[in-house]
Amino acid sequence: MDYPNDQAPGAPVRRGIPEHGRIPKYYAVKARLDRLIEELGEGGALPTERDLSERYDVARETLRQAIRELVLEGKLRRHGRGTVVAGPKLEQPLSLASYTEGVRRQGRTPGRDLVTLDRFPCPEALAAETGLTRGEPVWHLERVLRADDERVGLESTYVAVARVPRLDTDFEPDSSFYAYLRAQGIAFGDADERIETVLATPREALLIGTPPALPMLLIHRVSRDADGRPLERVRTLYRGDRFSFTTRLSG
Repeated sequence: MDYPNDQAPGAPVRRGIPEHGRIPKYYAVKARLDRLIEELGEGGALPTERDLSERYDVARETLRQAIRELVLEGKLRRHGRGTVVAGPKLEQPLSLASYTEGVRRQGRTPGRDLVTLDRFPCPEALAAETGLTRGEPVWHLERVLRADDERVGLESTYVAVARVPRLDTDFEPDSSFYAYLRAQGIAFGDADERIETVLATPREALLIGTPPALPMLLIHRVSRDADGRPLERVRTLYRGDRFSFTTRLSG
């Protein structure tokens, strides 16, 4: 198999060219746009669709397909009526660290906007998943995640009221929930985590500020404290065009 000399390690083999060698026209345009993106740099404005379709001698719909894929991959983003080069994706470690800590490590300013904080009796499904007692009071904390001023995700946390009875009065919604737990003398033990790709619901897309068709990375986490007692259940949606996840494996 032919591997181009300039192919970066980890790049798709032969840059996505099918074995029969016939390159889809939109993909050829996408490859040329990729090079243009490198030249423009972060924040650079893409020329108009009319200019690009004339430059590459393709139909507008072919150009739009290429741009749509680059937007979904997080290389471009919509800005007003135009399209600009996006910054690098945020790398979030798969570890028992908070979103706040992960974003700060990359020189960005984390933030959260409170959507709701309420309490209700623990339903059967949540009790079965976490080991909490059915009917015991639980908090539901829902917040929009920000990196600098950009909305990048939506986080829902469920925790027993008995563990943090003054959450509604002592906790600052824009701050790290994990830092708050540590300040209450609660130490994390371990957690089970699952990642899947989903589409946001219309409500979720509205809160995050994305089109419903944008793929999302959904993380489910059930955490326990140092004594093995259930601590929290978290459901977090991350924008697929703005996040990647990292972890270190050992044998």
